[in-house]
Order: sequence, then C-alpha cells, then structure tokens
Amino acid sequence: MDMNNPVKAKIRKGVPVFGTWVMMGDLAAAEILARIGYDWVAVDIEHTAIGYETLRTLVCGIQRHGAQPFVRVEENDATVIKRVLDCGATGIIVPQVCSAREAERAARAALYPPEGLRGISISRATEYGANFQDYFRSINDQLVVIVQIEHIRGVEAVEEILAVKGVDGIFVGPYDLSGSMGIVGEFEHPRLKEALNRAARAAKQAKKALGYHVVAPDSAQALQRLEEGFNFIACSTDTLFLHHSATGMLAALREQAEKMYETDGRG
Repeated sequence: MDMNNPVKAKIRKGVPVFGTWVMMGDLAAAEILARIGYDWVAVDIEHTAIGYETLRTLVCGIQRHGAQPFVRVEENDATVIKRVLDCGATGIIVPQVCSAREAERAARAALYPPEGLRGISISRATEYGANFQDYFRSINDQLVVIVQIEHIRGVEAVEEILAVKGVDGIFVGPYDLSGSMGIVGEFEHPRLKEALNRAARAAKQAKKALGYHVVAPDSAQALQRLEEGFNFIACSTDTLFLHHSATGMLAALREQAEKMYETDGRG
C-alpha cells in the first residue's frame, strides 16, 4: 500500500484540495464520487447512521478508486478516532473544536506515540499486519487532521487552535457557526463575514488549510470561496448531488412536455 498522501502534500504546498461528503452510506455512491477525481471523499458518521462495518467498506471503495478516504468522526473522542483510523481513513475531520486544548486532544488521539496516544493494533489500516512497519513509520507524517470551527468560541481561539502541532487545518461549519452567533443561515451577515475573515487570516498566517463546506451543488459558490482564500473545499453531498440532478432533469422534461402539448393543440 502506498503510504504517501497526496492531500497532505498539497496542503503543505498551499495547493487547493477539493472533496465531498458521503451521507447515504452506499458503496456505489462513494465509488462514483471517488472515480470523478475529488482529492478526498469524506464519510460522515457524525450526522448519519453509518456504522463501523459499513465505514470499512466505504473507505475501501473510496481508496480503490483513487481518492483519499476521510471521515468526519462523531465526536472528539480517542476511541472513536482510533477505530476510524484503524478502518483505513487517511484523514479525519473533528467536529466542534472550540479551544487549543480540544484541538490537541484530537491530534494526540490521531497520532501514534511519541507524538500522540493512538493505540497500536493489527487492523485493515496496516493490511492486517502485512504492512505494519511501513504504516507505523509513516502515518503520523501522512495523516491529515482537520478540526472544525463551528462555534464563535472556536473563532475566538482560532489562532491558538491553528498553532497546535498535528493539526493540518481548520474547517468552518457555516450553519453551526451562524447558529452560535444567533444568526442562523444568514451567510451574508456582517458579523459572520468578519468571523470567516478572522479564520481566513489566521489560517493564512499559520500556513495551514482553510476549509469550507459549499452545501449547494453550485460551482459558482465554490469558486467564490476559492477566490476568498479557502483551499480545502467540500463540494455538497452525495444526497444533494442526487436530488439536484434528478429534480433538474425532471423539471426540464416536464416544462418541454407542457410546451409540446400546448403546441399540438391538445391543451
């Protein structure tokens, strides 16, 4: 197994990376997204019912089709992070990090000793022991650890969070962040914009990844975030891609069918 992580290399160079979310827990959806060419495809086990047995299958499928398998864990917990990484994830996204102490907890849970406290075991990540030595020697350097800034407290501590060793970047959760500020979903609100600007300045200063979830399957919105300096961009979700494509096609067909029906005099 190749232990080099292209996403980690791009982050170190400041090159933008693009990914998407798997919410359905369906292997076909995960493999399709991986084959398209996204740098990373993240399985979301925070907001879904996806379990560890399904997670292992999804991680395998994503990896097999050329993308890096990331996982958004359900909580900042050492056991959860260990189990996810043992499934073979090469990156983790940790929710609701509001302080440097919480960021350090996430990083130490993800890294093997002496840098961290991750438990050592024979698992899928090590090819069930066949690749143990290479994995153990390289994973601390190749793993991507992203912490989510989803509360105004996280923004207020963002400089200290980014200074934590082992944290490769931050990922802004716009809905939760706006909710913590009492302006749910008001993405053009000046206070939210200033919070995002502070996070962007801090990430640029620290030379670490700056992430944002463009929820709608809208390339114009993603391009806007790219121009604003975000360089770790999550593009919608499998569920929204499916909904957007299916509804768009049906709407176009119904509109044209109605025009044809009226034109031939049957209306």
